[in-house]
Amino acid sequence: MALFAEMGWGGLIQYPATITWTDISTYVDTVTGVTITRGASDELSDTQPGTASLRLDNQDGRFTPGYSASPYSPYVRRNAPIRISVSVMPTLTGSAPYPLAMLGDAFDDGRVNSTLWVTNTGGAGVETSEARLRIMMAPGVDTSFTSSRQWKLQGSKLTAKLAAVPALNGSSNCAASMWVNSATSGTRLGWRYDAGTGFLAAMTQTGFSDATPTNLTYSAIDHAWVRVRESAGTVYWETSGDGYVWTTRRTLATPAWVTTDTVAADFPTTRTGGTSGFIEWALVGAEIRPRFYGVVNEFPVDLEGLSSHVSVTCTDLFKRLNRLPTLRSMLTEEIANFFPDAYYPLTEPDDSTSAGDVSGNGLSSMAITQVSTGGTLTMGTDTGPDATGDSTPTLTPSTATAGLYLTVDLGAATQQALSANRFSVEGWFKTTTTGRAILGLYSPDLQCVQVVSLSASGALQIEWTDSGSSTLTVTTVDGTSGLADGRWHHFEWDQTLSGSVSVDGVGVDASVPVTDGFDQRFLHIGGYRGTRLWSGSLAHVALYARPSIGSVLATHYASGMTGNAGESADTRIARFCSYVGLVDVIVQGSTFDPIASQGPGGTGAVARMREVESTESAKLFAARDQYLMTFQSRDWRYNPSTAGESFTIAYADLETKSVGLADDDQKLINSLEASRPGGATQKVTAPASILAFGVYDPGSLSILKTSDNSVLDAAYWRVSRYANPGPELREVPIEAYTMSNYLAILAADISSYFSVTSMPAQAPFSSVRVTVEGYTETIKERSHLIQFHTSTTNGDSVWVLDDTTYSVLDSTTRLAY
Repeated sequence: MALFAEMGWGGLIQYPATITWTDISTYVDTVTGVTITRGASDELSDTQPGTASLRLDNQDGRFTPGYSASPYSPYVRRNAPIRISVSVMPTLTGSAPYPLAMLGDAFDDGRVNSTLWVTNTGGAGVETSEARLRIMMAPGVDTSFTSSRQWKLQGSKLTAKLAAVPALNGSSNCAASMWVNSATSGTRLGWRYDAGTGFLAAMTQTGFSDATPTNLTYSAIDHAWVRVRESAGTVYWETSGDGYVWTTRRTLATPAWVTTDTVAADFPTTRTGGTSGFIEWALVGAEIRPRFYGVVNEFPVDLEGLSSHVSVTCTDLFKRLNRLPTLRSMLTEEIANFFPDAYYPLTEPDDSTSAGDVSGNGLSSMAITQVSTGGTLTMGTDTGPDATGDSTPTLTPSTATAGLYLTVDLGAATQQALSANRFSVEGWFKTTTTGRAILGLYSPDLQCVQVVSLSASGALQIEWTDSGSSTLTVTTVDGTSGLADGRWHHFEWDQTLSGSVSVDGVGVDASVPVTDGFDQRFLHIGGYRGTRLWSGSLAHVALYARPSIGSVLATHYASGMTGNAGESADTRIARFCSYVGLVDVIVQGSTFDPIASQGPGGTGAVARMREVESTESAKLFAARDQYLMTFQSRDWRYNPSTAGESFTIAYADLETKSVGLADDDQKLINSLEASRPGGATQKVTAPASILAFGVYDPGSLSILKTSDNSVLDAAYWRVSRYANPGPELREVPIEAYTMSNYLAILAADISSYFSVTSMPAQAPFSSVRVTVEGYTETIKERSHLIQFHTSTTNGDSVWVLDDTTYSVLDSTTRLAY
């Protein structure tokens, strides 16, 4: 086992696909060790931001912020991405021929293992101080770095980190490879990097040739690791960015020699001319297991005489999420999340005298513009769409041509964007007056004009010219009469090739004429060029300089009116993740209830997601191997089985000085009052528990369910689990490195479960199964102590009809919900 720490110098944690990782493992103090915390202390507590702390050797100043001589300058700075893993080297067991996966070398002792590597042409392969195999590539010299021939590829694999590729350096041919060599010269398969073409090729050669290789343009990010693997009659060529998650690049029916030959691994090079260079390999045969993914909080430099160290603390993605601004209304976030070219929510307070753009494009504010005399336009005096919690302006003109409305010059950049692309537009309106204009968009010379208005019958209509005509062509949108009813309505107009309009989330007309707009720069809201002044309210007007998005914009009606009430919990979590730049969410489990509205703004994304987590009795936490959130449903823990255990461990193999049984009232709940927004307040009790222990009520529970029955189910679920909790192991410390099932222990994460067997005679059970709630681990040289924070799995058991384990009367008859 070796600690494997990498920094993403110059990278941004929110854009993980652009990060090039640098190995800093040899600078980490493995005597002090690396300490990582993850998860929660128990199942009733929120998972906490994951942390890591480590001490770095800074003798040459490489980790000093602002030190120009650092090889990492100028990127030694706060919030630099970091990921920490352990690399587990294989153990040679049994007799030859061995599985090829047992071939392992960390290249970390400063000398080449000549027993393992029987050919090292001219001593070209050397181990570096950074635990790499560096193979020198001199002009006109071919080298081989070949293992002993005692391995089998069938059902096995060869893995290596491609730490540095060679430069062409003026040569006509420069290449380096990783081959699995058969018993026949020139018959082999593996990977080959060509410095001349920049291709990383997946190859199977006969007579040193492959007529149809799979050529990949080499990427230091995507192709940091390579492997070849055989399984069940198929050979796989795979690459990885982290040594943990692999992408298949080529497959082939297993050649006959793979099943019969004893093979050797070879890392040869060739260079015809130019100047010398090298290739570097690392961690051949290693199994990588991620432990932490996040950012360094700071690089505090400790100067100790003539030596220097940097003791850093790191935090996972929750750090970035927790310092983001509070969310605005769900409608606002949905619109902003689609990157409009101009967006005027019109949600300013009542003392505002202008209305701002929040697209992030730096557009001018809208001015309140007087036409003739009279009328009022007051910001923040009307209530916005139902689920937004917004305040919107009230426009009250004296007449259709006397009053106030909003105008803005969108600027040259937006003008250019609208000229290059057909646009889409959306907005909200409320009125009881027909025949008025919602908005108008036009070019300085009035050659191109588009107006969205209501007809005399209250139907939505599109007015336009692309020829400079003073008389606009009017197209009434089908199926939209009666919109001047004093209620909020949403529209979107998408200028695709056929044209489409939706009203209140429903497509009503897919044949609105497409107008060839050009040079539009001026936007009016609540009227058009001093005429048809709006009487009522308007809000959330957004322009997009691209078409074919109407189906997405139409969904904004539900965001504004219901806060997307009724969507499933996993969908809601994914929605909030998208607001903070997370492109996806890892969803585990399948039971997700409908969630009530969370439309109004005012709290952060994490707080919103915590509300969903609590409602669902779910688990929310940061992934430890990538920049993503994990959301587990409650059924992910239902009915743990022997087959699903991460591992088993005997009590005697624990660090038993830290083991103890708990049987207190910390988790006891026998009375619970629960409610939902707009619903009933209900109470669930466990009378037998109250009689025995007294009332244990944690306080009222307010959750985002959509029905009273769901609230009752949630309250019953909690009381039935904790009315009389039994003795449990809450801390399970393991020195994992010494265990034969080390990889299985490393696989355990939040909500994994395992059994502790052969408990001492004083324990109330001979074995006990526990669920992982979190852990604290310390990784040192040849030591990996993991302190698992655990809970009993009994609380996650639910009734299954006629099941010998999960339909036992009075024991496992708890109904799932």
